[in-house]
Amino acid sequence: METVARNLGIAAETLRRWNERADREKSANPGEFAELKRLRRENAELHGTNEILQAASAFFAGHGSTWRIMSRKSGVP
Repeated sequence: METVARNLGIAAETLRRWNERADREKSANPGEFAELKRLRRENAELHGTNEILQAASAFFAGHGSTWRIMSRKSGVP
């Protein structure tokens, strides 16, 4: 396994974990595998959404006083 990992340019531990994950997924029944894929996709989407919200939060935290002034002018509380 170490030779294969070296040929791929990755750590042997990474290849071992990938192999174990593939073995677990093979042993899952089709319904479990489909659910696992759906949950992984949903998890990736939620992580992306979280990154966007964190960036927006940081942006508005840096421009908070400007936002409040603009909001008052437009009648937004």
